[in-house]
Amino acid sequence: MITLKEALAKSKEELAEIRAALEEKAKASDLNAYVGFESSGEGVPILIKDNIQVKGWSVTSASKILQGYIAPYEATAIKNLKAKGMMAFGRANMDEFAMGSTTESSYYGITKNPHDTSRVPGGSSGGSAAAVAAGIAIAALGSDTGGSIRQPAAYCGVVGMKPTYGRVSRYGLAAYASSLDQIGPITQNVEDAAILYDAIKGHDEKDSTSADFEIEDIANHMNPDRKLTIAVIDNYISEADGDVQKAYADTVKALEEAGHTIVHKNMQNTKYDIATYYILATAEAATNLARFDGVRYGTRAESKTTEELFFNTRSEGFGEEVKRRILLGNFVLSSGFYDAYYLKAQKVRHLIQDEFNAIFAESDLILSPVAPSVAPKIGANEDPLEMYKSDMYTIAVNLAGLPAISLPVAKNDEGMPVGLQLIAKKFDEKTLFDGAMSMERAVNYQKS
Repeated sequence: MITLKEALAKSKEELAEIRAALEEKAKASDLNAYVGFESSGEGVPILIKDNIQVKGWSVTSASKILQGYIAPYEATAIKNLKAKGMMAFGRANMDEFAMGSTTESSYYGITKNPHDTSRVPGGSSGGSAAAVAAGIAIAALGSDTGGSIRQPAAYCGVVGMKPTYGRVSRYGLAAYASSLDQIGPITQNVEDAAILYDAIKGHDEKDSTSADFEIEDIANHMNPDRKLTIAVIDNYISEADGDVQKAYADTVKALEEAGHTIVHKNMQNTKYDIATYYILATAEAATNLARFDGVRYGTRAESKTTEELFFNTRSEGFGEEVKRRILLGNFVLSSGFYDAYYLKAQKVRHLIQDEFNAIFAESDLILSPVAPSVAPKIGANEDPLEMYKSDMYTIAVNLAGLPAISLPVAKNDEGMPVGLQLIAKKFDEKTLFDGAMSMERAVNYQKS
């Protein structure tokens, strides 16, 4: 598959041929990675997750409740992308409203992992990751609330990057948890991730959480020869299975041989990550999803009264996982439990941020697993709690608002990819990409 960097050098006519070939190949695929083949703009085709607004498209967040909704405006990330020689092409399958870790909760059905179609591609950006891994997309945009870019990238053997919170505008992204969500790139390699990240980032007055920092050109100034201090979290790796532990140990050795300094650290608050995340994320989700009531957007259920309209539309329109998180969110925000759960979770979030800051006082980057295992079989995580545990290594990054990038480092005996992530200080994407490019070169991951 042609890389994003190579595609940007192609003529308009050549890109039209590439786009037609991609569409033909995607339609012939049985992965169910695409849920639509709309196009907008001109240039290199970039697959767009189905929760990012593209004007004139049916944008549904893979939910029944948004069937029939047509986006009346454009996300800032899409506008920025179009200004840099790229176009929006196709809607990627995803977990409904980005709530899930497997892309099994989609209204459009399950997406399959291209390395083994009996396995999930991860989630919630599973369609984006599967398409890039299968060679039916040059690159894609996803969204990351608790690992939803990095985890599917790891499961599918591609590169997935979550920017610092505030680096990429959330304007036009269907809100799941507003203090955690970020749009980011899923690509074939680290250089392409930097190119796509450079294209979509920037301050946006339409997003009150957008950071107003000087914009640096990262893609053209990466330095993989830069020697960095990389922290290894010893107690993190003990929760992972043998395949991930071996890949982790081999990667640490490769980084040392590449001249990086490895320091060993522990994190004490990791046992609180999952509880903190699911309290805060579901609380915000319950608030954000209150707008989907059958009055303003998408599907409207048959009803005789206003009360019936709300009840029937939401009952029929939302899937089981979305309902579960709305219920949990409303519970932790209720008057009797707000102090006991929500406020306490906000305090723990600060402890998690402080712990990261203490480690970054002595290191440039942190090396961490992305998931405790390779991609599980479809249907393996029927217990929601088991699915939530698969986010154990990714959610702390979102709670702290840090940038992180997942890249493939090895394959297990069954040929399934193992991904690891590098985590950097807030707004230090330059160091993140320097380290990622060096790590990519050091591990020399073979796709085939």
